[in-house]
Amino acid sequence: MTRILPAALLLATVVVPSPAAPVGEYHVVGQKRVAVTETKTEGGKVVTATRFMPTSITVAIDPAKTAVIVCDMWDDHWCKSASKRCGELAKAADPVLKACRDKGMTIIHAPSDCMDFYKDHPARKRMLAVKKLDKKDLPKEKELPNPPLPVDDTDGGCDDDKPAKQHKAWTRQHAAIAIDDAKDYVSDNGVEAYSLMKEKGITTLFVMGVHTNMCVLNRSFAIKQMVKWGVNTYLVRDLTDAMYNPKMKPFVSHEQGTTLIIEHIEAHWCPTVTSAALKGK
Repeated sequence: MTRILPAALLLATVVVPSPAAPVGEYHVVGQKRVAVTETKTEGGKVVTATRFMPTSITVAIDPAKTAVIVCDMWDDHWCKSASKRCGELAKAADPVLKACRDKGMTIIHAPSDCMDFYKDHPARKRMLAVKKLDKKDLPKEKELPNPPLPVDDTDGGCDDDKPAKQHKAWTRQHAAIAIDDAKDYVSDNGVEAYSLMKEKGITTLFVMGVHTNMCVLNRSFAIKQMVKWGVNTYLVRDLTDAMYNPKMKPFVSHEQGTTLIIEHIEAHWCPTVTSAALKGK
């Protein structure tokens, strides 16, 4: 005998997925640079040169095992042209971060030197609640070469007509970037960030922010350190900017200088992806 269930009971068995539920693994195209050695004869002598050629790679992303770090996208900067560009990047970064968050990725906001501003923020408290790994529990750092940058930034890298004296002009992350009170984290400490990734089983890290040749490479939570700790790290290459003054070597435009640094990272530190690829469909 066929049993007919009441309509109310049938409706009760329907499961409606949350619109913000994490999606499954997806793939994006990234880019790295590989060394190619070329040999030719000039004036009767054999000359060997090495070039780094761009190569496309496929990056598999499991949102549950992926984090995005927003590096030093401050509300202000002593270099006004840098501050203006950061503001523009912040506006472009926010929808990307929302898309990543909705997919189930972990978002870490890392505005260095601003932790006092966030001391009562839920995202900062959430980070402090994570058990911080002891030094002995951190992975052994890989010994990696550290070739010089392709630009001279020894003057501070500011391309203002009359650069101000360097000082701490920032107080918080740029307001254009939303921090989700219920999900995100705030930290400017590499061990804190790594401890969180270890606790959540995160193995892939995307880094966006400023400045490419300084903080993005050298902060304790950023590219060099994470690569040395064995984290699969990627730079979001269209959401970054360099501190480079065209009056310094190699005497190219600011945009070209930033591109040279991105290519340097692709050759020596980690691959890159675009923000559009990271957002996925």
